[in-house]
Amino acid sequence: MSSGALLRPVAKSRGKPRLDIRVNGIASIPSSVVDHETYRRWARSDDFPEQGRFAYLNGTIWIDLTMEQVFSHNAVKTAIASALATFVRRQDLGYYFSDGNLVSHSGAGLSCEPDGCFLSYETVKSGQARWVAGATEGFVEIEGAPDMTLEVVSTSSVAKDTQDLRELYWKAGIAEYWLVDARGPTLTFSLLKHAAKGYIEARRQADGWLRSPVFERSFRMTQRTDRLGNPQFELEVR
Repeated sequence: MSSGALLRPVAKSRGKPRLDIRVNGIASIPSSVVDHETYRRWARSDDFPEQGRFAYLNGTIWIDLTMEQVFSHNAVKTAIASALATFVRRQDLGYYFSDGNLVSHSGAGLSCEPDGCFLSYETVKSGQARWVAGATEGFVEIEGAPDMTLEVVSTSSVAKDTQDLRELYWKAGIAEYWLVDARGPTLTFSLLKHAAKGYIEARRQADGWLRSPVFERSFRMTQRTDRLGNPQFELEVR
Protein backbone atom coordinates (compact mmCIF):
# COMPACT_ATOMS: atom_id res chain seq x y z
CA MET A 1 0.00 0.00 0.00
CA SER A 2 1.42 3.39 -0.96
CA SER A 3 1.96 6.25 1.44
CA GLY A 4 -0.96 8.47 2.28
CA ALA A 5 -3.37 5.58 1.73
CA LEU A 6 -7.07 6.00 2.53
CA LEU A 7 -9.33 3.37 4.05
CA ARG A 8 -13.02 3.77 4.69
CA PRO A 9 -14.27 1.89 7.79
CA VAL A 10 -16.90 -0.65 6.80
CA ALA A 11 -19.73 -1.34 9.20
CA LYS A 12 -20.01 -4.96 10.28
CA SER A 13 -22.59 -6.90 8.31
CA ARG A 14 -25.00 -9.02 10.35
CA GLY A 15 -23.23 -12.31 10.99
CA LYS A 16 -20.19 -11.22 8.95
CA PRO A 17 -17.70 -9.21 11.01
CA ARG A 18 -15.24 -7.14 9.02
CA LEU A 19 -11.77 -8.63 8.71
CA ASP A 20 -8.74 -7.13 10.44
CA ILE A 21 -6.65 -4.99 8.09
CA ARG A 22 -2.87 -5.26 8.10
CA VAL A 23 -0.87 -2.60 6.25
CA ASN A 24 2.60 -3.52 4.93
CA GLY A 25 2.94 -6.05 7.72
CA ILE A 26 3.49 -3.20 10.19
CA ALA A 27 0.20 -1.63 11.19
CA SER A 28 -2.96 -3.57 11.95
CA ILE A 29 -6.44 -2.01 12.03
CA PRO A 30 -8.76 -4.22 14.08
CA SER A 31 -12.20 -5.16 12.85
CA SER A 32 -13.73 -3.32 15.81
CA VAL A 33 -12.89 0.03 14.15
CA VAL A 34 -16.06 0.88 12.24
CA ASP A 35 -16.69 4.58 13.02
CA HIS A 36 -15.19 7.64 14.68
CA GLU A 37 -15.80 6.59 18.27
CA THR A 38 -14.32 3.12 17.81
CA TYR A 39 -11.33 4.69 16.05
CA ARG A 40 -10.76 6.96 19.07
CA ARG A 41 -10.92 4.01 21.45
CA TRP A 42 -8.40 2.15 19.32
CA ALA A 43 -6.13 5.22 19.10
CA ARG A 44 -6.09 5.49 22.91
CA SER A 45 -5.34 1.80 23.40
CA ASP A 46 -2.04 -0.04 23.77
CA ASP A 47 -2.79 -1.77 20.45
CA PHE A 48 -2.42 1.44 18.44
CA PRO A 49 0.63 1.13 16.11
CA GLU A 50 3.85 2.77 17.23
CA GLN A 51 5.01 3.14 13.63
CA GLY A 52 3.32 5.27 10.99
CA ARG A 53 0.92 8.19 11.07
CA PHE A 54 -2.85 7.75 11.19
CA ALA A 55 -5.88 10.03 11.10
CA TYR A 56 -9.65 9.71 11.01
CA LEU A 57 -10.98 12.22 8.48
CA ASN A 58 -14.78 12.29 8.54
CA GLY A 59 -15.32 8.63 7.67
CA THR A 60 -11.94 7.88 6.14
CA ILE A 61 -8.85 6.47 7.82
CA TRP A 62 -5.68 8.07 6.45
CA ILE A 63 -2.45 6.10 6.77
CA ASP A 64 1.14 7.14 6.07
CA LEU A 65 3.98 4.68 6.69
CA THR A 66 6.73 6.74 5.05
CA MET A 67 9.68 8.01 7.06
CA GLU A 68 9.62 11.67 8.05
CA GLN A 69 11.99 13.92 6.10
CA VAL A 70 14.80 15.27 8.30
CA PHE A 71 14.98 18.84 7.03
CA SER A 72 11.78 19.66 5.12
CA HIS A 73 9.57 18.29 7.89
CA ASN A 74 11.21 17.49 11.23
CA ALA A 75 13.55 20.49 11.31
CA VAL A 76 10.67 22.82 10.42
CA LYS A 77 8.29 21.66 13.15
CA THR A 78 11.16 21.62 15.66
CA ALA A 79 11.98 25.27 14.90
CA ILE A 80 8.32 26.25 15.31
CA ALA A 81 7.91 24.24 18.50
CA SER A 82 11.03 25.76 20.02
CA ALA A 83 9.90 29.33 19.34
CA LEU A 84 6.20 28.92 20.17
CA ALA A 85 6.70 26.84 23.32
CA THR A 86 9.10 29.47 24.65
CA PHE A 87 6.78 32.34 23.68
CA VAL A 88 3.70 30.68 25.21
CA ARG A 89 5.53 29.91 28.45
CA ARG A 90 7.01 33.38 28.84
CA GLN A 91 3.67 35.05 28.13
CA ASP A 92 1.84 32.52 30.35
CA LEU A 93 -0.78 31.92 27.65
CA GLY A 94 -1.53 28.23 27.98
CA TYR A 95 -0.12 25.09 26.37
CA TYR A 96 1.81 24.41 23.18
CA PHE A 97 2.21 20.75 22.23
CA SER A 98 4.36 19.30 19.48
CA ASP A 99 3.32 16.29 17.41
CA GLY A 100 2.21 13.03 18.98
CA ASN A 101 -0.92 14.34 20.70
CA LEU A 102 -4.26 12.94 19.55
CA VAL A 103 -6.77 15.72 18.82
CA SER A 104 -10.41 14.73 18.27
CA HIS A 105 -13.58 16.63 17.46
CA SER A 106 -16.81 14.64 17.26
CA GLY A 107 -18.76 17.31 15.39
CA ALA A 108 -16.20 17.43 12.60
CA GLY A 109 -15.59 13.67 12.58
CA LEU A 110 -11.90 14.30 13.13
CA SER A 111 -9.09 12.54 14.98
CA CYS A 112 -5.48 13.27 14.09
CA GLU A 113 -2.07 14.12 15.50
CA PRO A 114 -1.19 17.61 14.24
CA ASP A 115 2.44 18.67 13.96
CA GLY A 116 1.68 21.17 16.71
CA CYS A 117 -1.23 22.75 18.55
CA PHE A 118 -1.90 25.52 21.04
CA LEU A 119 -4.57 25.69 23.74
CA SER A 120 -5.07 28.84 25.75
CA TYR A 121 -5.98 28.68 29.43
CA GLU A 122 -9.34 30.24 28.52
CA THR A 123 -10.07 27.49 25.99
CA VAL A 124 -9.45 24.80 28.59
CA LYS A 125 -11.37 26.61 31.36
CA SER A 126 -14.39 27.16 29.11
CA GLY A 127 -14.55 23.51 28.09
CA GLN A 128 -13.94 24.29 24.41
CA ALA A 129 -11.20 21.66 24.71
CA ARG A 130 -10.61 19.10 27.42
CA TRP A 131 -8.12 16.40 28.34
CA VAL A 132 -9.15 12.76 27.93
CA ALA A 133 -7.56 10.33 30.37
CA GLY A 134 -5.76 7.20 29.26
CA ALA A 135 -6.78 3.72 30.32
CA THR A 136 -3.90 3.40 32.77
CA GLU A 137 -2.34 6.82 33.40
CA GLY A 138 -2.24 10.49 32.44
CA PHE A 139 -4.00 12.13 29.53
CA VAL A 140 -3.72 10.82 25.98
CA GLU A 141 -6.20 12.88 23.94
CA ILE A 142 -7.40 16.44 23.47
CA GLU A 143 -11.13 16.53 22.74
CA GLY A 144 -12.57 19.70 21.24
CA ALA A 145 -11.05 22.66 19.43
CA PRO A 146 -7.54 23.94 20.15
CA ASP A 147 -6.94 27.61 19.38
CA MET A 148 -4.32 26.81 16.74
CA THR A 149 -3.02 23.78 14.85
CA LEU A 150 0.10 23.35 12.72
CA GLU A 151 0.78 21.03 9.79
CA VAL A 152 4.06 20.77 7.90
CA VAL A 153 3.41 19.44 4.40
CA SER A 154 5.08 16.23 3.24
CA THR A 155 4.83 14.77 -0.26
CA SER A 156 2.54 12.05 1.11
CA SER A 157 0.30 14.49 3.01
CA VAL A 158 -0.41 17.24 0.47
CA ALA A 159 -4.10 16.44 -0.02
CA LYS A 160 -4.65 15.76 3.69
CA ASP A 161 -3.02 18.99 4.85
CA THR A 162 -4.20 21.40 2.16
CA GLN A 163 -7.71 20.05 1.58
CA ASP A 164 -9.04 17.57 4.16
CA LEU A 165 -7.65 19.18 7.31
CA ARG A 166 -8.28 22.69 6.03
CA GLU A 167 -11.97 21.79 5.86
CA LEU A 168 -12.14 19.71 9.05
CA TYR A 169 -10.12 22.07 11.25
CA TRP A 170 -12.48 24.83 10.12
CA LYS A 171 -15.56 22.69 10.89
CA ALA A 172 -14.09 22.02 14.32
CA GLY A 173 -13.92 25.77 14.96
CA ILE A 174 -10.12 26.00 15.29
CA ALA A 175 -9.32 29.70 15.12
CA GLU A 176 -5.99 29.44 13.30
CA TYR A 177 -4.43 26.84 11.03
CA TRP A 178 -0.72 27.25 10.32
CA LEU A 179 0.48 25.53 7.16
CA VAL A 180 4.16 25.28 6.21
CA ASP A 181 5.71 23.75 3.10
CA ALA A 182 9.51 23.57 2.97
CA ARG A 183 9.92 20.93 0.26
CA GLY A 184 10.97 23.31 -2.48
CA PRO A 185 13.73 25.90 -2.77
CA THR A 186 11.46 28.55 -1.23
CA LEU A 187 9.67 27.97 2.08
CA THR A 188 5.94 28.75 2.17
CA PHE A 189 4.31 29.80 5.46
CA SER A 190 0.57 30.43 5.53
CA LEU A 191 -1.47 31.55 8.52
CA LEU A 192 -5.13 30.69 7.94
CA LYS A 193 -7.80 32.45 9.99
CA HIS A 194 -11.27 31.07 10.74
CA ALA A 195 -14.00 32.96 8.88
CA ALA A 196 -17.71 32.45 8.18
CA LYS A 197 -17.31 30.23 5.10
CA GLY A 198 -13.87 28.75 5.59
CA TYR A 199 -10.32 29.74 6.34
CA ILE A 200 -8.86 32.90 4.85
CA GLU A 201 -5.16 33.64 4.58
CA ALA A 202 -3.73 36.35 6.79
CA ARG A 203 -2.52 39.34 4.80
CA ARG A 204 1.23 39.24 4.33
CA GLN A 205 2.88 42.32 5.77
CA ALA A 206 6.16 43.88 4.69
CA ASP A 207 9.10 41.44 4.73
CA GLY A 208 6.80 38.42 5.05
CA TRP A 209 5.37 38.98 8.53
CA LEU A 210 1.94 37.50 9.31
CA ARG A 211 -0.29 38.79 12.11
CA SER A 212 -1.85 36.19 14.44
CA PRO A 213 -5.07 37.19 16.24
CA VAL A 214 -4.71 34.15 18.52
CA PHE A 215 -1.24 35.11 19.81
CA GLU A 216 -1.63 38.87 19.19
CA ARG A 217 1.81 38.93 17.60
CA SER A 218 3.31 38.81 14.13
CA PHE A 219 5.36 35.83 12.95
CA ARG A 220 7.78 35.13 10.13
CA MET A 221 9.43 31.90 8.99
CA THR A 222 12.94 32.25 7.57
CA GLN A 223 15.22 29.74 5.89
CA ARG A 224 18.98 29.91 5.76
CA THR A 225 21.82 27.53 4.95
CA ASP A 226 24.00 26.16 7.74
CA ARG A 227 27.76 25.65 7.55
CA LEU A 228 27.32 22.21 5.99
CA GLY A 229 24.99 23.47 3.29
CA ASN A 230 21.76 22.15 4.81
CA PRO A 231 18.59 24.22 5.33
CA GLN A 232 18.09 25.89 8.70
CA PHE A 233 14.75 27.29 9.81
CA GLU A 234 13.63 29.88 12.34
CA LEU A 235 10.28 31.21 13.49
CA GLU A 236 10.60 34.89 14.39
CA VAL A 237 8.17 36.69 16.69
CA ARG A 238 7.53 40.40 17.11
